[in-house]
Amino acid sequence: MLTGKNILVTGGAGFIGSNLVETLLNQGNTVTCLDNFSTGHRENIERFFCNPCFSLIEGDIRDLETCRNAVKGKNLVYHEAALGSVPRSIADPVTSTHVNVLGFVNMLTAAKDEGITRFVYASSSSTYGDADYSPKVEDKKGNLLSPYAITKHSNDLFAKNFSALYGIETIGLCYFNVFGPYQDPNGAYAAVIPKFINILMEHRQPTIFGDGKQSRDFTYVKNVVKANVLAGEAVLENKHEHINVACNDSIDLTTLTQSIIDNLAQFDSEIATIKPLYGDPRKGDIKNSLASIEKARRILHYEPEIFVKEGIALTTKWFYEKIKKQ
Repeated sequence: MLTGKNILVTGGAGFIGSNLVETLLNQGNTVTCLDNFSTGHRENIERFFCNPCFSLIEGDIRDLETCRNAVKGKNLVYHEAALGSVPRSIADPVTSTHVNVLGFVNMLTAAKDEGITRFVYASSSSTYGDADYSPKVEDKKGNLLSPYAITKHSNDLFAKNFSALYGIETIGLCYFNVFGPYQDPNGAYAAVIPKFINILMEHRQPTIFGDGKQSRDFTYVKNVVKANVLAGEAVLENKHEHINVACNDSIDLTTLTQSIIDNLAQFDSEIATIKPLYGDPRKGDIKNSLASIEKARRILHYEPEIFVKEGIALTTKWFYEKIKKQ
C-alpha cells in the first residue's frame, strides 16, 4: 500500500498511466494527471472525474513551465509520459527524441527544483538492444537498435546523473512488453496484443512480422502497477536504480496469437478458424526478450501476480466486452 501521498502521474491518460492512477486513488492518495492526449485518451480517465482526489492538467512535458506547475506541492512523481513504439521512432526520430528526452529532462528538472525526493519513471526493455544472452540483467546491455531505444537509454543516463549531482532518488522501472485493459488497439503503432484482438474480432487475419518464433516476456499491467506502488517507498541500495519489471517467463508470438484466438473463440466460435499470416521482420525488433527479476525481488520485494496465459484471458474478455458495448 502507498497512501496519503500527493502524486503526479505524467501520461496518466495512457494505458499504463490510467491503470496506475486508478490504484493510487484506491489506496487513498491525491493524484494529478498530466497529459496532452497525443497518445492517451480522455475516456481512460473519465471514471476518475467524480473523485475529489483526482485532478487533470492538460499540457505537454516539452514545456518546462507546464512541468513546473504540475509538480507544485507534490511529494512523488511517476513519469509514464512518452512517445512509444520502435517503428514510430524509426519513421520519426525527431519527435520521439523531443518528447522522450527533452520531456524527460524537463520533468526531472522540475521535480528536482521542487524538492521532490523520489522520481519513478518508465524505462524499457528496448535498452537491452541486441544483447545475446538470457535472461536480461540490468547491468549488461547490447547495441541499441532504434531511436526509441536510444531515447529510453538516455533517460537512464540522465536519471543516474541527476541522482549523483543533486541527490534526487530516481528509479527506472524497465518494462517488458506490458499489456492489459485500456491499451490502445488502434493506429499504425498499436501494440500487438490489443491490435490482434481487434483484428480477430473483425474476423480478419493478424500478421506476425517474422517467423513467429521470436519471444517476449509479456507482462500483465497489474504487475507493472504493483511494481510502481512498491517503488514509491522501497528502500534503495543506490540513489539511482534501474530495475526490470516482468514475469521472467517468455512466450513466442505464434503461441501468443493462438492463445488470443482460443480465448476469443469462447465468445465467438468463428474466430477459432482464423490463422495468422506471416510477414517480413520489422527493423529494430529484438529476436528474444526474457527478463531476470532478481533485482526487483531484492529491492522492491516484487513478485508477479498474473502470468501471460491468465493475463491474456483477462485482457481478451475486457476488450471483447468493451468492443461489444460500442
